[in-house]
Amino acid sequence: MVAHESDSGIVLTKQEVGEDFLGQGEVTIKVHFSSANYKDGLAITPGGGVVRKYPIIPGIDITGEVVSSEDDDFAPGDLVVAHGYDIGVAHNGGFAEYARVPADWVVKLDGLSPRDAAALGTAGFTAGLSVQALLDRGITPETGAVLVTGATGGVGSVSIDILSGLGYEIVASTGKTDAGELLSELGANEVIGRLPEDPDAKPRPLNKARWAAAIDSVGGKSLAHILSAIGYGGTVAVSGLTGGSGLPTTVLPFILRGVALLGIDSVFVPIEKRRELWTRLANELRPQHLSSLTRFASITDAAEVLNSIQNGSHTGRTVFNVLGEF
Repeated sequence: MVAHESDSGIVLTKQEVGEDFLGQGEVTIKVHFSSANYKDGLAITPGGGVVRKYPIIPGIDITGEVVSSEDDDFAPGDLVVAHGYDIGVAHNGGFAEYARVPADWVVKLDGLSPRDAAALGTAGFTAGLSVQALLDRGITPETGAVLVTGATGGVGSVSIDILSGLGYEIVASTGKTDAGELLSELGANEVIGRLPEDPDAKPRPLNKARWAAAIDSVGGKSLAHILSAIGYGGTVAVSGLTGGSGLPTTVLPFILRGVALLGIDSVFVPIEKRRELWTRLANELRPQHLSSLTRFASITDAAEVLNSIQNGSHTGRTVFNVLGEF
């Protein structure tokens, strides 16, 4: 599935290409699954700002089987996942029968199938990074409730699932009024609407402390409100900006309550840390309800699914079946 740019927009279309189109890399992967991410949606959106040059094969998540390798760490038959770095934005990605990437972008799977790894994907990896950030800051289930915003999205829903498995009290924030049952099934103890409750109200530098920590994928006014309501010594892990890139806040939460704001990046995580976290996602951070979050679609339907992410109607995780779909 190749994205082409023209004067009329960006079109994602099935196309046969030569092996040399795949690009440089030591590891060639027969792709079994990819997945739908917000960034993939931007890749086929005019002015999306993530793709450096068209045409490109999108798909920031690749899972499958190694068919050839020039690196001794990988051998034909190894099951692997690759994501982040330039994949799907400057280097051809997972929306194809085969992908070729540098060896130091590849993680060998141990304890996860390619299908489960795709269901997690970049969103699940980002959720894992966010939860790990809270753990590293000493936020435990005894510390207090954790707020998760964008709760029906990929990062939010997987974060809830992981936190629930670790025994945390979770408050899920979402604008989807029909999502309460799903979020409760994932482990949310309370479901609330979008924040702030009154989007037109003048922001307050400090509000009553409501949560011990938060995982935020929204940003903007929502993040400013969250910071004002985090308790003393609390932590907010932020990874998204669907609510805007601005942050209309003050230093007061930081200097009066000792709140920490931690940026979560999944793109340029060093490969050793990346491999370590994937091991944890297969073990102690493994989501317990991944099947409830996941739906499947053919890779040839990618444009339709990505449009649903862009218009805000998508929930959970969509895995694209790639193997045998062309």
